[in-house]
Amino acid sequence: MPPIVYLISGANRGIGLGFVTALARRDNVIVFAGARNPTAAEDLQSLVQQFPGKVHIVKLTSCDKTDNDAAVATIKTIAGRLDVVIACAGINQFIGPSLETPVEQMRDHFEINTVGTLVLFQATYPLLTASTPSPKFIPISSGSGSITDGTALPVGALAYCSSKAALNFLARKLHFEYENLICFPISPGRVATDMVTFANKSGEWIKSRPVITVEESVKSLLNVIDNSTREKTGGTFMNYDGGNCKW
Repeated sequence: MPPIVYLISGANRGIGLGFVTALARRDNVIVFAGARNPTAAEDLQSLVQQFPGKVHIVKLTSCDKTDNDAAVATIKTIAGRLDVVIACAGINQFIGPSLETPVEQMRDHFEINTVGTLVLFQATYPLLTASTPSPKFIPISSGSGSITDGTALPVGALAYCSSKAALNFLARKLHFEYENLICFPISPGRVATDMVTFANKSGEWIKSRPVITVEESVKSLLNVIDNSTREKTGGTFMNYDGGNCKW
């Protein structure tokens, strides 16, 4: 039985690194870890040493078509296939009210969080669809990207939240456009990463919200992703615990 081949973007830290760590411990898998600067990704380098032949680092810069295409070419050369892509790369780097949100921050967040995911899909889809009849392309979203619930949160993160809402639209659009694809956005929960630490600058309300560990989030996320089907999960907005988020 051929191995299941994964590509994780944004794999040098946080949830992305958590995915690579968890998947590397499985049998019969190959994990490609996308990082903007592979030589500086010390944790990933350690996993390469710990799991020789199972973990490979590829240079992957969000929105850089050349990098994305080259990474997929490397995957094809080493593994010959690609079954699951988990798009984790993202930024949250401005906290403040909408009136004070710089236009440049809006552009940067949409560029990385939304457009970068599209570039990754465009690069990986040909190999995904050639490798398996039911390929999976799973963008990591956020509950704060819910238009229903996220807009009412007392959190000054317009650039981040709106870019995640756009990401949700992208994922659902891909579901309807590509009938063989299993694609859905999924919220990882409020995870103890540096992104959440930065979000805590929004104020006491956000700081008081409970968090879960990277390991807890990734374990639950993988359970949803592993058991996902187009009929059951495709085109929905999933939560890490297996429930549904409101759009």
